[in-house]
Amino acid sequence: MHTIHFHKGRGTGSNVGSRFDAFTREALAPEQQDWPGDDTDGGDEPARPKTVLVQRLARSIISRNQSPDIGFEQSINPYQGCEHGCVYCYARPTHSYLGLSPGLDFETQIFAKTNAAALLRAELAKPSYTPALIVLGANTDPYQPIERKLGLTRAVLEVLAECQVPVGIITKNALVTRDLDILGPMAAKGLVHVCISLTTLDPALARKLDPRASAPASRLQAMQTLAQAGIPVAVFASPMIPAINDTELEKILQAAALAGARYASYVLLRLPLEVRDLFVQWLEQHFPLRAAHVMHRVQEMRGGRDYDPHFATRMKGQGLFAELLARRFQIALKRYGLQKLPQAVDLSQFRPPQVNAAQSDLF
Repeated sequence: MHTIHFHKGRGTGSNVGSRFDAFTREALAPEQQDWPGDDTDGGDEPARPKTVLVQRLARSIISRNQSPDIGFEQSINPYQGCEHGCVYCYARPTHSYLGLSPGLDFETQIFAKTNAAALLRAELAKPSYTPALIVLGANTDPYQPIERKLGLTRAVLEVLAECQVPVGIITKNALVTRDLDILGPMAAKGLVHVCISLTTLDPALARKLDPRASAPASRLQAMQTLAQAGIPVAVFASPMIPAINDTELEKILQAAALAGARYASYVLLRLPLEVRDLFVQWLEQHFPLRAAHVMHRVQEMRGGRDYDPHFATRMKGQGLFAELLARRFQIALKRYGLQKLPQAVDLSQFRPPQVNAAQSDLF
């Protein structure tokens, strides 16, 4: 059995093998790692191993969703992989399709779709394009640290603003406030809302749960800044993890409401595919005395299993604990004057972009 090395600023110390690969990858021992040249967004010291950025040309940019329990049909992810390093991230298994590990590879090998804005412009210009709400951050965070340097998300927003496409943003990074000059005018037309994911108010726990995301106080400040600019803000108290952060649900919603959030949502911890083993390793590292209890509670909410993939129950769970959490959420909504995100969006303002011949050649 190999020793797992947890590095400061990283969510996992394991490089579990891709389910599409016959080989298992192991993290290098600490003395073999390189120090990264990038900065952490939350102000922590640099952490090993080094982040590797791969710039690539994507073939398509708008993903279509058919899941009935997700409230949008179209999404854009300018980045594959996410440096925030949240161990529970349900998107980790997508790195398996690249032949990489959902573990350390997911948070250290980041793929940037450098032609994202050009592809989007071409897609929106097609006569066959059907306008819909487009969500940024449905899979990986569009404002993860590398966005500060590359600006791919900002370029995508510029196209969406030009074409007056309604957009929802999901992020854990206060960097979203950089784009107030774009988001403000879109909000005035009812074309944007921003969802800030806030898992905990405890900075120490946040450094374990979301190692390279903005600190909780910074996320609350971002909510306030956005709200004061007239941008509708939602708080995602997600994921709720039994015996780890579930007791904070009401405090998170209250703090977000005081910061100016108008909407709220939550999702129960999900452990699909390789995420389950990574999360158990994380528990045993950070909460060894609680690990068995946490997993027992997870199984209570998932019909006796570690993960329930069914659309009807995968987001909120089932059983007494899940029902109690749902009831607490409803009570907190009323107490703090929050609402669920509205489903209807205004698609009437959409206008296709002008694409000239020089822009048509994307590759």
